[in-house]
Amino acid sequence: MIEAAAAQLAPAVTLLGLPALEGREWYRLLREKLVPQLGADAYLVVAVVGGTNIGKSVIFNHIADSSLSASSPLASGTRNPVCVVPTGFAESHELPAIFPEFDLRLWTSANDALAETPDDRIYWRAVADTPPNLLILDTPDIDSDVQINWKRADGIRRVADVLIAVLTQQKYNDAAVKQYFRKAAEEGKLVLVIFNQCQLPDDDPYWPLWLDTFCRETGVSPRLVYVAPNDRRAAEEGRLPFFEKRPDSWKVNGSSGKTDAAASPANLAHDLSQLKFAEIKLSTLSGALTHLMSDEAGLPAFLREIETRSGAFESAAKWLSSESVIKVNDWPSISTSLMVGEIRAWWRQRQHGLARRVHEFYDTVGKGIIYPFRFAGEKLRGPTIGRLEQYRQNEWGAILKVIADLYDRLTWLSDSANPLLKPFLERMLSGKSREQLLEQLRVDLERVDIGKELTLAVDCEMQAFKEGNPDVYNIYRQLTNWSAAIRPLTSVAFFTIGLGPAHELVVHGLTPIAADLATGTVAAAGGDAMLSGGVNLLEARFRRLQTAFTKRRVDWLLKRLNDQVFGAVPGDLQAAAEVIDGEAYRNLAQAASRLDKQLADVTKASAGGRSSC
Repeated sequence: MIEAAAAQLAPAVTLLGLPALEGREWYRLLREKLVPQLGADAYLVVAVVGGTNIGKSVIFNHIADSSLSASSPLASGTRNPVCVVPTGFAESHELPAIFPEFDLRLWTSANDALAETPDDRIYWRAVADTPPNLLILDTPDIDSDVQINWKRADGIRRVADVLIAVLTQQKYNDAAVKQYFRKAAEEGKLVLVIFNQCQLPDDDPYWPLWLDTFCRETGVSPRLVYVAPNDRRAAEEGRLPFFEKRPDSWKVNGSSGKTDAAASPANLAHDLSQLKFAEIKLSTLSGALTHLMSDEAGLPAFLREIETRSGAFESAAKWLSSESVIKVNDWPSISTSLMVGEIRAWWRQRQHGLARRVHEFYDTVGKGIIYPFRFAGEKLRGPTIGRLEQYRQNEWGAILKVIADLYDRLTWLSDSANPLLKPFLERMLSGKSREQLLEQLRVDLERVDIGKELTLAVDCEMQAFKEGNPDVYNIYRQLTNWSAAIRPLTSVAFFTIGLGPAHELVVHGLTPIAADLATGTVAAAGGDAMLSGGVNLLEARFRRLQTAFTKRRVDWLLKRLNDQVFGAVPGDLQAAAEVIDGEAYRNLAQAASRLDKQLADVTKASAGGRSSC
């Protein structure tokens, strides 16, 4: 789970500019050691160890459910370890890699363990009934006077995940036995204790005393403790019972170890492979897991690093947003006459019958009256460009100013920004050159239909006026019809937008509007209070129209600058800022929390075992 979540988070690590997972020790430990040994294919190497003639091979045969090691009431003199593996295990795993200090040989008979060989061998055999996650070893006697046995027993201790310490009344305090398990304790090996050949129930008051001495003398904190009776026939027939003892029964009080005759014997293989497998496996890998969960250099530190860096990117994203870098302080306004003309056209489309024909007639007449003055003015001043084209030129001047300011800001930021932003700024500045950008914007601006943009802006705002103020809208619609019967109004909208826009119309020679404004004919046609409020409302609406059109044009420029200059940078910055809110980070944090709790439970269990001893 942790590996999958970490792999899911890997792209975010790159995005945040942090060292890759592959270069982190905790991640290598996770992939190379913990995942193989804690995953679905996890297994335990379980070694049965102890002194001479204490029934190690009997216990081995019980766990393996096969008579692979020679056993007798006399010392058998085991010299070569014997290993039982699950069926198919050797085909999917490299046994030599698991036991690098030994020469692996196929088992042929129970006497293989007794053979004298110059090299260190393990005889192995696949057995169908062996639990699929256990490799079970019978080992040389650790108190033998044969020195080669000590060497081989030490090799087994180093590769084993679990040591089953087989003790008896005679062997629990033996010097060689204590020396061996003292080394195991120093190496942090997980130890299970089986007191074998006990006279039950007579030995019930004594085995806790033996266990206490063993723990104090070796430093071992056994994870589990079992007691087996001295029953030769049951041992030979493979039905020797093993009674698990709870930690509270390990206490030295002379009676707490009492064996309940009605208690059900434990199945050692089942305990190791299923019931207690996860707990035991966690304990065997406690060193690696402790390093993985190290608060200074492990997964928790990595999660904090992600959180801190993501927070830093949140601030960077705001600092380098287009809104903060692109400054548009002076954008040209559309000509009032163009705006008023568009408003008139909008109202005209909503007039019907006689009113519409009257207004169309006076519009035509008005144009005819104005034409000579306009023609004379052009002769005196020379040819002039249209107002739409003039506005386009004004926009281009504003664009040039915005681009110059933008590149100045980006260059300054690149020279002074913190290291987080520098790669992103370099990406932006190394993209399109300023000349290429300006040429592209010039082409894009030439393709814009300014008139259509104005029409769309007016329609949007006037529809909002209609829907938001239906009563005022209906009064003005009626006024446009009445005005056709009273006198040739050019547009009720002109009358109602105030002297600001009307002044420009007078300057341009639209005298019919000026006449209407002077006579106040329309004001007499409706209620003074309602009309006065309506005039103010439409004046505000006119100003809002101009603002809306300007915003529409500024947004056009911002979109192109975002696409052609900023590109994916804002999105990448925002994605980096939101890493800690994402599913990948959440999954990894939750998996780490669960593992931390499991480790705490294991530590608590170990502490309970130590205190019991």
